[in-house]
Amino acid sequence: MRLRPNGDETQTLQGIAKRRKLARNCSDMSFTNLAHHIDLEWMLTAHGHTRRDGAVGVDGQTADEYEVNLEANLQNFLDRAKSGTYVAPPVRRVHIPKAGSPNETRPLGIPTYEDKILQRAGDRDRRIRKSSHRRKPMSPC
Repeated sequence: MRLRPNGDETQTLQGIAKRRKLARNCSDMSFTNLAHHIDLEWMLTAHGHTRRDGAVGVDGQTADEYEVNLEANLQNFLDRAKSGTYVAPPVRRVHIPKAGSPNETRPLGIPTYEDKILQRAGDRDRRIRKSSHRRKPMSPC
């Protein structure tokens, strides 16, 4: 699901666009970790792209409950992620029927809502890193 950028998201999207452009044009550079670029705006954008109607994880927290104090929750989460004190909670395991075989099931892991947000933030990080490994002749960097 793609969201239209609002005023706050526009600045974040512009920052992402700058990093992508740098990654595309500077083939001699390599981005190994963009965690220091992830800020509250980045997390708000990731939150905006996270599915709200998905199943809840082991903590039982829904998107609506998380949003009650959204900015404080995201800032606390960001601080824990950057300081290295964040430990991903266990993934809730459920078994769903296999397609075409009603007697067999397959396991499905359901992360917590915070984990889903962090995965979204990381998806953006991975896209930028992936584009940083492309080789372009005569880069202007």
